[in-house]
This record gives sequence, structure tokens and C-alpha cells, in this order.
Amino acid sequence: MHVFITGASGWIGSAVVDELLLNGHAVNGLARSDASAAALEAKGVEVRRGDLDDLDAIRTGARDADAVIHLANKHDWADMAGTNAAARATTQTIGQALVDTGKPVLLASGLAGLTDGRVATEDDASPFHGPESPRGGSENLLLDFTDRGVRSVALRFAPTTHGTGDHGFIATLCRVARDQGVSGYPGDGLNRWAAVHVADAARMVVLGLEKAPAGARLHAVAEEGIPTRVIAEAIGRAFDLPVAAIPVDRVDKHFGWIGGFFSADMAASSAATQQILGWTPTGPTLVQDIDGGAYRPGRSR
Repeated sequence: MHVFITGASGWIGSAVVDELLLNGHAVNGLARSDASAAALEAKGVEVRRGDLDDLDAIRTGARDADAVIHLANKHDWADMAGTNAAARATTQTIGQALVDTGKPVLLASGLAGLTDGRVATEDDASPFHGPESPRGGSENLLLDFTDRGVRSVALRFAPTTHGTGDHGFIATLCRVARDQGVSGYPGDGLNRWAAVHVADAARMVVLGLEKAPAGARLHAVAEEGIPTRVIAEAIGRAFDLPVAAIPVDRVDKHFGWIGGFFSADMAASSAATQQILGWTPTGPTLVQDIDGGAYRPGRSR
């Protein structure tokens, strides 16, 4: 297939591009910067210059391709309204461009807010609808296009898609721990985060492209739920820092913007995804990655 992918040079996107090429697909990647374009071209990827505000480039890229994998997100924590608006606008643009084509569109989503204290499954519908909601309600918006001739698939990534070179949530928690001189966990540290190695996530995405039915919700999850205390203890070992509980009323001050995420319970199963796709995660666990030095400064994939 000829696949148009946004976020092609990002953490997950880079791994997905590699997996697509390994499986014989041609890739057209959206690139915002010269550096991103050069990195993609070095892999043999056709580059389409633009960003999430360039809806014409996104529309044309979607129409010209056999399939779309939409992974990009602004992740501007200082302007979440703008981030959510961009997520909705790009999803709407891709969906409308592919009405009645039967083409697959795979959209990056997450596990936040699906459940309250239990393990989320693929049967749990996203509670987010409308432009004011997280990610602009883009998961439900895309799945609505299923009835309009689009093979819509939601990709729900674990809160930590980890590995050497990761610059996401775990890397941020490592920086907070070093800055604060202590590896903290919120409250009793019993809330859980699902996790998946980036290579496993990339394989799941490509299998989803090839096999997932319209309307599917796929979970990129290898470990259902790691207590945040266990995560903090691993970070403490990695950086030789003490480990401590952070009282709930001090979480925001201690952790900054990531405190709300680290306090959330985001446990999830991928049993249905594994069955549908024939996918079995085989990568290292999150704790193995942290203990193995994947988050030490200067490490790259």
C-alpha cells in the first residue's frame, strides 16, 4: 500500500515508518521542518511538506494515498484549546476527503478517561465528543465516518510507549525526579499505567492497517497496569535517587503539568487487539527499559 502518515518523524511515527517499509509499503510522510524531511528522505520516504495547520496538504496527502495513519498532535500543553481544535480539524479533513472510498484511516488516540478504576477494554467507547473535549473528540469523530465508507480505526496507545530515545511521559518524569532530587509517586502510588515498547506498538499499527475491520478500537498495550510507585522506584534506581510519596495536594506543584496524568489510573487490556490482529508483544517491559538505562541522558534509538 501507499500510506500517508502524519507524525512520521516523531517517536512512534519513526518506528511505524520503519515497520511499514520493512513490510513492503510505500510511505509518504508529512514533514514540518527541514530536519524531519531529511530524516525521512534518508529512509527512502516520499516527503510532503506541511504541518497540522496546512489542511490542504493533509487533504491532498490523504486523497493521493491508499491509506492514512494519523499520528501527529501538537501536544501544546500551554494551549490545549488550540491543540484540541487542530486534532479535530485534521481528523475532519481526512475523513471528508475519503468518504465512500473504503480506504483505511488509523488515528492515534489514548486511554485517558475510558474507565474509573478498572481495566479498560476495546469495548469501552471514548467518552469524549465535540470540539471542546480532549483531542477535540477526534476518536469518535473518525469512527462516525465508518458509516460513510471509510475504514476507520482508533489506535489507543498506552500512556507510556517506551524505549531508548523516548522523550515522552517517562522521560519527563525522569527529568522531574532529577530536578526535584527525589523520584516521587502520587499518593499511595497504587494507580496504574499501561505500557508498551515502541517496537511492539509499531508492529501493532501495521497489523491494524492490514487486518483491522472498520470501526475497530485497537489497544497498543503490552503491560495492563504498572503501579506508579513501581515506576517511581525504577526511576529512583536508574538515577540513584530516593523514592517518596507525594501528597495529593502537592502533586501539581511537585510534578508540574504531568502531575495530572501521573495521578490518573490508566490500566488497559489488549486481549481483543491481540486476537484480532494475531499480535503478541515481545519487547522489554517498562521497568526493564528504565533499569537498562534507556532514559539516561544522551541515549538514542
